[in-house]
Amino acid sequence: MLERLFKLKQNQTNIKQEVIAGVTTFLSMAYIIFVNPMMLADAGMDHGAVFVATCLAAAIGCLIMGVIANYPIALAPGMGLNAFFTYTVVGEMGYSWETALGAVFLSGGCFFILSLVRIREWIVNSIPMSLRLGIGAGIGLFLALIGLKNAGIVVASSATLVTIGDITAFPAVMSMLGFFLIIAMVHRGMKSAVIMSILVVTLLGILFGDVHYQGMVSLPPSVLPTFMQMDLSSVLEISMLSVVFAFLFVDLFDTSGTLVAVAQMGGFLDDRGRLPRLNRALMADSTATIAGAMLGTSTTTSYIESTAGVSAGGRTGLTAVVVGCLFLLSLFISPLAGTVPVYATAGTLFYVAILMMSGLVHVAWEDLTEAAPVVVICILMPLTFSIATGIALGFISYVMIKLMSGRYKDLSLGIVILAVLFVAKFIYD
Repeated sequence: MLERLFKLKQNQTNIKQEVIAGVTTFLSMAYIIFVNPMMLADAGMDHGAVFVATCLAAAIGCLIMGVIANYPIALAPGMGLNAFFTYTVVGEMGYSWETALGAVFLSGGCFFILSLVRIREWIVNSIPMSLRLGIGAGIGLFLALIGLKNAGIVVASSATLVTIGDITAFPAVMSMLGFFLIIAMVHRGMKSAVIMSILVVTLLGILFGDVHYQGMVSLPPSVLPTFMQMDLSSVLEISMLSVVFAFLFVDLFDTSGTLVAVAQMGGFLDDRGRLPRLNRALMADSTATIAGAMLGTSTTTSYIESTAGVSAGGRTGLTAVVVGCLFLLSLFISPLAGTVPVYATAGTLFYVAILMMSGLVHVAWEDLTEAAPVVVICILMPLTFSIATGIALGFISYVMIKLMSGRYKDLSLGIVILAVLFVAKFIYD
């Protein structure tokens, strides 16, 4: 059955190799089990319910990707998108988390439709590569700021806006230790570096009496506090369109970039450099986002950590299915997830920021008309504490700079329309 479903021999792999690859990918991305509930709890959501929603959404996405698209690509609620959900939509803009879930649901539905009607390529191609790179890097800096804030390393200041906190305090020391551990273990080739760092810092917190140990294994908590709690009526307001747009396009760029990166590493691209069964992969991603919103979590997306499994020999969807099964098993470690302190994940956020900023190496820095909008996004996204605002100002800057520089031929119709819409949003917001 596995041979018929995943074509193991045709892809020059076997069950053992796929299982090892699945475990490798899971260990590389399992940190989301601890980070996502903690982050969405800041939006007022129930920690236990979000924990269950995170595991189930990841499992659904992985199983669909594995069985339908037959790619070794794992999915889970995305980093950056969960920060946008909590700190921008709920925290800054003042919407309820129910409304934010409605926006996630609607963006997932739009993503699904775009995958069906095959206009995804037009949308992605209309956005300049420099802006796509800038969005990823800006989100990385945004996550870094959140991590530093959670660690107490960066604090508010009435005189200078922000300043350094007490870096000798226990949470700050543990956060820095966690970050150093991740970098050291990644450098040594350990696939489980991130989750090991979280567990080590949590253990130290317990030993020093700063964390109350709540146990290791139990039956899963109830998902009812977040299940089907989406507020779709409020999403139809004009002011929410930019939120839905941000959810949709960040997911679209993130998924597209991840699919290409994993496909290149695994040799899945065809002779024309295209990914076979691309629409199936995109529909798996969008379906998981819709299911995740119904369960009670932010946008579910493809994970770049899937490259860890591919490097370990993963070649088929069986790898993704193994990851999905491991997420289902993770439902029974909710006490451990509740034990993890916020500072144990601060180093993880900073590490993810490094990964997301690495794309800046591909920016054409010698061309100021391309580089300047990237810097606008990277600086304003964390300083305004808003992913949506950073994207909007970056798009507006790109169009204005190109027009005033006489480089109007570089502009596509899509980017101009989006910039105009963003200007209208700032005027009438």
